[in-house]
Amino acid sequence: MITRRVFLGSMSWPAAALAWPGNALPAAAARCAAAGQPAPSPLEAAGDDFWSRIAQAFTIDRSIVNLNNGGVSPSPAMVQNAMKRHLDYCNSVPPPHALWTVLKPQRETVREQLARQFGADSEEIAITRNASEGLQICQFGFDLKSGDEVLTTTHDYPRMVTTFKQRARREGIVLRQFTIPVPCEDAAQILDHFEANITLRTRLILASHVINITGQVMPVKAIAALGRRRGIPVIVDGAHALAHLDFTIDELECDYYATSLHKWLFAPHGTGLLYVRRDRVKPLWPLMAAEEVLDDDIRKFEEIGTHPAANFLAIAEAIAFHQSIGPARKFARMMELRERWADRLLAHDRVRLHSPQMDGFACGLATFEIDGVDPVALNTWLWEDRRILTTAIVHDEFKGIRVTPSVYSTFDELDRFVEAVELVIRHGLPGA
Repeated sequence: MITRRVFLGSMSWPAAALAWPGNALPAAAARCAAAGQPAPSPLEAAGDDFWSRIAQAFTIDRSIVNLNNGGVSPSPAMVQNAMKRHLDYCNSVPPPHALWTVLKPQRETVREQLARQFGADSEEIAITRNASEGLQICQFGFDLKSGDEVLTTTHDYPRMVTTFKQRARREGIVLRQFTIPVPCEDAAQILDHFEANITLRTRLILASHVINITGQVMPVKAIAALGRRRGIPVIVDGAHALAHLDFTIDELECDYYATSLHKWLFAPHGTGLLYVRRDRVKPLWPLMAAEEVLDDDIRKFEEIGTHPAANFLAIAEAIAFHQSIGPARKFARMMELRERWADRLLAHDRVRLHSPQMDGFACGLATFEIDGVDPVALNTWLWEDRRILTTAIVHDEFKGIRVTPSVYSTFDELDRFVEAVELVIRHGLPGA
């Protein structure tokens, strides 16, 4: 019999150490309520020791400062160990038996966990390889004809824009893109831009929950409602929102939502989630062909041929890790980390933030620009000279450096980043 003591003892120390704080926030709130005191914030209830334990749960090389977690995040040790365990099993017994007889049914447990965590029915959740796959299922899954228009902003993810452009070349559909202010802290203004660009020929809308190049949080619930009123399906790109912002999918009242799980959920690389409202499953074509018997089954979107089971099954450990932090506490920490570097850089006159700062529009991802400094050159210098990884953003409407720390990032790492940027602000890029 495996006892709790034996189970925790079999885990790496950092993962086991996370077992204790899962109920810290409600317990602290109850103590304050009993004493007639205000409930603590998520960060107050956690404390520095908690975040130290979170940091130690990751195996990231600390000789490098990774501020590009928005691209792909590392997974904590407990997720890596789970993936290795499943992979080892698949290679220690006949793989057809391991993959299709033993491990495939366990995928349903992961599906149920994802549905419970993020507010959906398990029959509305497909497990995909990334946000692009989930979004392209939706982008290609609607029947469109020549002259039909699809609508999105000029800030949406390039791969998704490329998807629509291919349909335009192949089928003659029309892609309409429009600009939004950078940054924008007025939901009505954003909604007005969408509505103003809808025409009689608009058949599909793509909207990002969080804009990947600025961290702009979009009013996707209102955009989805607009689409319903006008009879236009709305696809939501949630690549940077799920497990980052504190929300569940049912709160958005949308019909289609796709995201990567290897960004903010810290699941294995090559994992994603597609939500399709149950009554919308049947009309949507899968990206790869599925038998007719699956027409009304969310699993038709998972018909991709032979694929590893390990990546998908280890999502379960990523969910457990996410729950041990708590969604509210996680988002609060992301905002605290963002403020740590952004507030200090904004004290300099030459620095502009291309990201919102108001609650409801801001997240842990943000982009800044230094007047007179080429962001590509700055990005290169930060990496080559200081081993700090960021992302250079060069867009027709603005440019800058995107910074995406994560819950394992330390204040010291962010301070080192700020000090390096301040050196450039004061003295210019070395060698420039």
